[in-house]
Amino acid sequence: MLRAPFAHYAAPPMDDATAQRIARRLLGWYERHGRDLPWRRHPTPYRVWVSEVMLQQTVVATVIPYFERWMERFPDVESVARADEREVLAAWEGLGYYQRARRLHRAARRLMWEHEGRLPASEAALRRLPGVGPYIAAAILSIAFGQDVVALDANVVRVFMRLTATPGRGTEAGVRRRVRDRARAGLPPGRAAAYNQALMDFGSLVCRPRAPLCEECLLREECEAFRRGMQYDIPKPTRRKLTAIRTAVAVLVQDDRVYIQQRPTGGLFAGLWEFPGGKAHPDETPRQALRRECREELGVDCAPGRKLAELTHYYTVFQVRLHAFLCPPPEGLPLDSTHRWVPLEELDDYPMPSANRQVVQALEQL
Repeated sequence: MLRAPFAHYAAPPMDDATAQRIARRLLGWYERHGRDLPWRRHPTPYRVWVSEVMLQQTVVATVIPYFERWMERFPDVESVARADEREVLAAWEGLGYYQRARRLHRAARRLMWEHEGRLPASEAALRRLPGVGPYIAAAILSIAFGQDVVALDANVVRVFMRLTATPGRGTEAGVRRRVRDRARAGLPPGRAAAYNQALMDFGSLVCRPRAPLCEECLLREECEAFRRGMQYDIPKPTRRKLTAIRTAVAVLVQDDRVYIQQRPTGGLFAGLWEFPGGKAHPDETPRQALRRECREELGVDCAPGRKLAELTHYYTVFQVRLHAFLCPPPEGLPLDSTHRWVPLEELDDYPMPSANRQVVQALEQL
């Protein structure tokens, strides 16, 4: 099948009747194949909100156990608002993108002050909450409150970009306007929750980002991208180059206590706890980097002992190779609100980046 060059191609517009026919097919598919997810079984505004915040930048399979544990620990807005930040971050640990948890915490407190602990049923009021953008507001309004609005997540955008053969990237304003218009045209009154969730599941399970299952797709006869052989080119792929970083940390143990420090309140992993250390310069070995970092951060000389762990961790644009060394505790370690000795069995109470938590697990196995 020949592919038309994007520069000279304009897809025919999808009319409202076609959009509505697609919606009916999707709703039938969703009844048979929709995912059984814990937040869908009892879709209160609070549960929908928490699930959507967790699902930002995180796959469903990872979110499910976190969501279930969160609901046990924080069953309602009030329980989140009453918790301190360290409790919230500890419950979030491992999900990454920790600003999501901080904003959720701040939003819960605002809900207690301004809305008696209940999420409001208006877009304007929801959008005033920290961390609630257009998509999360629309998801809450449609799924929890039954309002006829389209929740435009990456899956929905991709599905309609392919159905209409709209080139470009899903983040482009013109693309999103076109997609939103067609998605709204198909929205069946009174069924926004099922419609939005059908589109989300269809985009996740069938119209997948890199390997769409076109041969199994019930919409392929309606899909302009499939008809023209453009389904693998839409949306335009984004290629990110990972920056490789080497880091080294000191694991200081004394009388079954471990020395840790708290990261600054701004930047990556703000406010989380970690082992002392940092990034190696290109011309340094991990051991050399560790001694330099301890002098700069703590004002002491750490003599790296045997290696406790070496692991690779991936972030959005970084590949980090972390080297953890057991070190004899030097004299003069700072002790204050951000530097402390913690009993090994209490380290679970201190939220840490995932790589540091893996070092703790290695330490527990000694």
